[in-house]
Amino acid sequence: MSQAAALVPFVEAQREAALPVSGIAWLDAARRENLDAFLAAGLPDTRVEAFKYTALRALGQRRYAIGDAAAATRAIDAAALALPGVDGPRLVFVNGALRADLSALDALPAGLSLQLLSQALATDAEPLRFALARAYREAGDAFAQLNAAFAAEGVVLRVAPGARIEVPVHLCLVGAASEGDAMWHLRQVIELGEGASLILVEHHLGHGEHAHLGTAVTDISLGERARLQHVILQSAAEGSVLVRRTGMQLRAGAHATLHALELGGALSRHELQADVTGDGARLETRGAFVLHGRQHADTQMLVRHTARNSSSEALWRGVADGRARGVFRGAIYVAPGADGTDASLSNKNLLLSANAEIDTKPELEIHADEVKAAHGATVGQLDPRALFYLRSRGIPEAQARAMLTAAFCRAVLDDLPNEALREHLASLLEARLPA
Repeated sequence: MSQAAALVPFVEAQREAALPVSGIAWLDAARRENLDAFLAAGLPDTRVEAFKYTALRALGQRRYAIGDAAAATRAIDAAALALPGVDGPRLVFVNGALRADLSALDALPAGLSLQLLSQALATDAEPLRFALARAYREAGDAFAQLNAAFAAEGVVLRVAPGARIEVPVHLCLVGAASEGDAMWHLRQVIELGEGASLILVEHHLGHGEHAHLGTAVTDISLGERARLQHVILQSAAEGSVLVRRTGMQLRAGAHATLHALELGGALSRHELQADVTGDGARLETRGAFVLHGRQHADTQMLVRHTARNSSSEALWRGVADGRARGVFRGAIYVAPGADGTDASLSNKNLLLSANAEIDTKPELEIHADEVKAAHGATVGQLDPRALFYLRSRGIPEAQARAMLTAAFCRAVLDDLPNEALREHLASLLEARLPA
């Protein structure tokens, strides 16, 4: 244990917390190993490359405690959970605890299996061993280590080979007010069999003011020719801290699309790591953050191509106003032998205030010969020519700025097939823009 780690209240609170006990030897050993690794290293500081632009000093001074027994009975406005165009099965967690009364699991489509993590572990834990027994050892893995150590609940979602689930599955993770600095951890395991398809809507939201810390780790596996549409709406409470990691593996011919909208939270971070391991697989990612006040949002994306003739396309936008700070790192890795890879990444950002800051870092690492790869990143302000054009047609400057900023961000939603959901996300996005 480093001396710095020993002195941080956040770390000490985790040392005093009791690990969940499953009675499954490999799982309990993995939890102990991950907690020990966290206690040894503590929270990462800005000398760790992955956290270079995301300081955790203030977080380290708080003693977050796991567990919120009242979450199971706390009143939650069910209407706040609803999303237009999303009317399929729904699973709701409040501060990490399942809320069966808010969930809708009565009529699951054929081929879809939804279980709580605790139930899946109790009935047949061995298939989950690969995902849950993992030891996180890299610098900057602190939150993944905490999640692996303490997450006792979550979701295991499986789609049978060939099954096509046409209705969106809605996963709601709600942070609700409670006394003290609460912390919760959830784990998701999502598996699509060969030729299966799924629409998954992951919805993070807050209910009342609070400053909780939540972590969510999601492992997604796509079998050959499987298709996944994954939509993420992050509208957590203004004072909350939300750290998520999504790991995705695409086998031959698989196709995944991700649309992510980051709007809430005081500090939010999403780490997306995709392994394109099958020939002909394709990954498309679209995302945007809109920040104001002193919000801080950090997106870390790594796409690894290790198969032939695979492709990936990334389109991300960022807007920061006030004293907000946005961070984006997009890395593409092409392994030796991954010939025929076609990868591109575009990250463009707008600063609406002299005190706002956005740091962007595109990276390419290519070890194959026959490859098409491109990346680009910009940080700037609204195009004065476009602004002049709108004003010359009688549109007030404030309205013209809002129109241009909205159009800039909406590009990431244009190809979302669910029209009702697309328009709702666009309205949320535009509502967050400065008037």
